[in-house]
Amino acid sequence: MKHIVSVSLGSSKRDHAFETDFMGEQFRIERIGTDGNWEQAINLIRKLDGKVDAFGMGGIDLYIYIAGRRYVIKDAQRLRREARRSPMVDGSGLKNTLERKCIMDVQQNGILDLKGKKVLMVCAVDRFGMAEAFEEIGARLTLGDFVYTLGVPIPMHSLKTLRILGGMVAPFIVRMPFDKLYPTGSQQEVIIPKHSKYYYEADVLAGDFLYIRRYLPDKLNGQVIITNTTTSDDMKMLKARGISKVITTTPDMGGRSFGTNVIEALIVTLIGRPLEDIKPVDYYDMLQEMNMKPGVVDLKEH
Repeated sequence: MKHIVSVSLGSSKRDHAFETDFMGEQFRIERIGTDGNWEQAINLIRKLDGKVDAFGMGGIDLYIYIAGRRYVIKDAQRLRREARRSPMVDGSGLKNTLERKCIMDVQQNGILDLKGKKVLMVCAVDRFGMAEAFEEIGARLTLGDFVYTLGVPIPMHSLKTLRILGGMVAPFIVRMPFDKLYPTGSQQEVIIPKHSKYYYEADVLAGDFLYIRRYLPDKLNGQVIITNTTTSDDMKMLKARGISKVITTTPDMGGRSFGTNVIEALIVTLIGRPLEDIKPVDYYDMLQEMNMKPGVVDLKEH
């Protein structure tokens, strides 16, 4: 049996383990949160290195992409360096393929007509491929990278603006302590409604779930969320706050959706080649073979 472990800086309350048949292979998939404790995460990777088929890196990204350029997040390298024998991936290899495909599937399969819809992406540099797909379809974007990540009240409404301004600040942002940019550990349980007018004005809230959740208003009016990892408790909370539908870029697996880091780890294991030999086209081909579809939960029916 193949073994995938996502080591996360996030809350241990979101831990989950699951066994499944995937492309003819048996897999055990685990998510282990370390509550923001870097040393615990490092020790766990050291303990499991060489004993698991692949690691997912959860609760932190190794890279962000802006207009085809890759920026390395300094803090994430601390974790990546500890995986010497088992490959470790953060999901970024998939985001430009899986999440772009998800948005196109949502539009083309009639799940939701996104053309002309007002879409708030709390942080677009984390999901640049998704943002490009929204723009290509004709959605009306509000990009909250400066508003929510840096606390600068300047919303952007085009990827051209994000390419220019994001490219200017990215080299400095990736050197900042990661917990200043993204909730880790117990902070993932805290919701602080902030700049809520952008949530209220949107038809769709899209991107990283913990970013969306972090600033979620107490009561919304039927917005749709398009995101990554969600649990059954998340669904209950979203329904109580007025969300009408949740679309996940990865399908339900054992009662929840897993992050792109887990799906990338699955694919890397199935491909069976060194990470440096795996190209974007390999991910896309594998996704086509897997026929992976978005997960759709209508909260009005639950």
